Amino acid sequence: MIDTGYSLTLSCPNRPGIVAAVSKALFARGGDIFSAQQYDDVEHGLFFMRVLFTLPDGGDHYQPLQADFTAIAEELGLRWTMRDRTRRQRVMIMASKFDHCLADLLYRRRIGELPMDISAIVSNHPRDTYDGLDLSGLPFHHLPVTKETKADQETALWRLVGETGTDLVVLARYMQILSDGLADKLSGRCINIHHSFLPGFKGARPYHQAHARGVKVIGATAHYVTADLDEGPIIEQDVERISHADTPADLIRKGRDIERRVLARAVRYHLDDRVMLNGRKTVVFRD
Repeated sequence: MIDTGYSLTLSCPNRPGIVAAVSKALFARGGDIFSAQQYDDVEHGLFFMRVLFTLPDGGDHYQPLQADFTAIAEELGLRWTMRDRTRRQRVMIMASKFDHCLADLLYRRRIGELPMDISAIVSNHPRDTYDGLDLSGLPFHHLPVTKETKADQETALWRLVGETGTDLVVLARYMQILSDGLADKLSGRCINIHHSFLPGFKGARPYHQAHARGVKVIGATAHYVTADLDEGPIIEQDVERISHADTPADLIRKGRDIERRVLARAVRYHLDDRVMLNGRKTVVFRD
């Protein structure tokens, strides 16, 4: 992940001249493109593009360039974002009792694999639940929730998102369902991870259900959160084959490994401006 320069992501109805218009606007402000990826969604007639570029020293070209693209957006019908990649995004991580995804994200942040600042760690369980993790220096918030207090808890959670300047919320095995209203407010900037079996098993003890059915593949899915439970636009998935010799404990162990790596990849793609919404799907510009 290169954390220099600027990123531009855009989508619009496909038509001739889009790449030329983008390149011309960047060139006019002294921009130097060092990476460009594009995708034509032929089925829906849409165009997607991700551009990484630098600008002349001094930073005087960035705001005028944004104004340029505001005008281009009106002409071409663009949905676009432009970001200074030197500004680390602020990420809120939410977890419940299972801490394997939380621990993995914190480790990857510590070694520099995930360049992000932790705006908050939020849990519906008290801090001592995570005595095995080094949370020193990280803002921890215990927001317990019951059926009766869910609305108040989500109000406090949304207020915390604003107060901390959070860019991205990650549900790192946070075992509470977000309300439709909160999911809508976090649209496009809240990532969830869940087990994904073939066939699927919902409810309690999914790995035990899978073992009882003798499944041969288990997996995990990372997706953006929407009001439709576990049906938001998919960012990343992975699977692992298992056999008749695997016990439920083996499935749980292997499932946690898959969940960790799938969630980490999804977060990395988002932080690196590689994910673009395309209706109920995503376009992911991989390495």
